[in-house]
Amino acid sequence: MTRIAVYPGTFDPLTLGHVDIIRRALTLFDRLIVAVAHNERKQPWFSLQERMDMVRTSVDSPGLVVDTIEGLLVDYTKAQGAIAIIRGLRNGEDLAYESNMTLMNRRLAPSIDTVFLLSDPAHMFVSSSLVKEVASFGGAVDEFLSPAVAASLRDRVALRRQPTK
Repeated sequence: MTRIAVYPGTFDPLTLGHVDIIRRALTLFDRLIVAVAHNERKQPWFSLQERMDMVRTSVDSPGLVVDTIEGLLVDYTKAQGAIAIIRGLRNGEDLAYESNMTLMNRRLAPSIDTVFLLSDPAHMFVSSSLVKEVASFGGAVDEFLSPAVAASLRDRVALRRQPTK
């Protein structure tokens, strides 16, 4: 039996913290689906396709599948035949938020477990939002991103700085 897990997120942009969670989840499951989400509450800097490409260029593994997700996570997870949802935790705030989501997901789909992976201490303070904020003010963020993602972010910051016509 193939053990499949889903790691959902907006990944805007994909950080090395995300990459670490992906790599570690790949050691626990036969297949990991990184489900790049369209989240209407957020205004992403990168398109779904760009974010999917970031995952593909940052992690090379035969067990990795990159897909998009809309709608309820548990519905998607069941449709994929997955047994688990992967969530990365950086701190207590993440735990509080993720606990509520996990309880709701458990109520909606009791057969699907959530697996929490604690961030590597080197990445505990890093979030996509924080990386974008620092980059938008010209700060150095390369140490938090793969080289390809860092280049994409620099290009995006430059585009965002151009005056609109």
